[in-house]
Amino acid sequence: MGPMRHDETPTLSPPAAPGTPLPGTAAPGPSPWVLRIVTIGLVLAALNLRPAITSLGPLLEEVRDGLHMSGSVAGVLTSVPPLCFALFGFMAPRLARRFGTGAVVCAGMVAIAAGLLLRPYVGGTAGFLAASALALMGIAVSNVLMPVVVKRWFPDRVGTVTGLYSMALALGTALAAALTVPLTDAVGGSWRTGLVVWAGLAAVAVLPWIPLVRDRGPASGEPAGETRHQAPALRITRSRTSWALACFFGLQATAAYITMQWMPQIFRDAGVSAGTAGVLLAVTMAMGVPLAFVIPRVAARLKNQGAIALVLGGCGLVGYAGLYLAPAGGAWLWALLLGMANCAFPLALTMIGMRARTGAGVVRLSAFAQSTGYLIAAPGPLLVGVLYQHSGGWGLPISLMAGLLVPQMVAGVLAGRDRTIEDEC
Repeated sequence: MGPMRHDETPTLSPPAAPGTPLPGTAAPGPSPWVLRIVTIGLVLAALNLRPAITSLGPLLEEVRDGLHMSGSVAGVLTSVPPLCFALFGFMAPRLARRFGTGAVVCAGMVAIAAGLLLRPYVGGTAGFLAASALALMGIAVSNVLMPVVVKRWFPDRVGTVTGLYSMALALGTALAAALTVPLTDAVGGSWRTGLVVWAGLAAVAVLPWIPLVRDRGPASGEPAGETRHQAPALRITRSRTSWALACFFGLQATAAYITMQWMPQIFRDAGVSAGTAGVLLAVTMAMGVPLAFVIPRVAARLKNQGAIALVLGGCGLVGYAGLYLAPAGGAWLWALLLGMANCAFPLALTMIGMRARTGAGVVRLSAFAQSTGYLIAAPGPLLVGVLYQHSGGWGLPISLMAGLLVPQMVAGVLAGRDRTIEDEC
């Protein structure tokens, strides 16, 4: 290149934004302390994504008596979680784009704490439902954004970190199921006090997200311009894999919420005490602690995850058969098998991260699969309550639960195929 003439004016590029790498250089990674904060935040958030639900199951009979609920109204109460997850989950990507993922998850933890604090004391069924909906709104947006947080901060460890927070989620689920009745007895026997104690755990989960509130990085971890450029071109509803994953997520959520809300009552009606019924539910949820860490790691190494979906569904079929034939006699075995079947949830989360090549795709797929899936799941717990009230027993509800596992297994095989939504769209 020749020397610049005196009449030439040098062209200056606009200054790079802070943190933008120079051309030809690699983007600097986040500092280790930031990753530690994000990891702690993920674990604490995951611990709070189910106690609002599983703390209610062992005390459902007392709540029904205290609020004068019929069986059908109790069925409506058990359908509120997936319905809220569906409605508010659709809002999560838009909120994350506007306010940042960290700010939205932080606000979600605040909503969980406030809802759990208010719902036992606002008075009446309507107030209980409204406060529950507030907590569930916080859970819904956090549900959708957890895979997004993993993709943004840990793009090379999706399986491992997904397993970590799935394990924490299962642990929180199990702890709430096992400890709610003993805690209730320890604080005087009031179901209101027994439910409100879980607000404290949610309040603690707010803390690590406060430093991340100002983070405005793209949720995908990609350059912001690239994410904005690619996202509008992705038509998620044109992907067969998206629909298969949404159906798989919805059917596994149906089974999970029926189990969380009604399984303690099934055991209590079979002659099991309230405390033991809560522990049995905790055993079911606790199976997810080790398996939720193992399954995502195994699934991430496989090109096709359909075989895992079939094995988990088979465990569920055997568990429901035992629950139908001898609910009290083999209660511990059925609890273990149904706990294994419930590990379809971390499998679904892992597939969400694997069925999209880009972070923008993960954002859209997570919102679509979870929100559509929870819409599919919403009628399930209500239908079980109606069948139970009108049939006077658990035969029909358990048959329904077992029957829904068949399409779940089919959807899992289709969703587990080695392809991405970007290719299909």
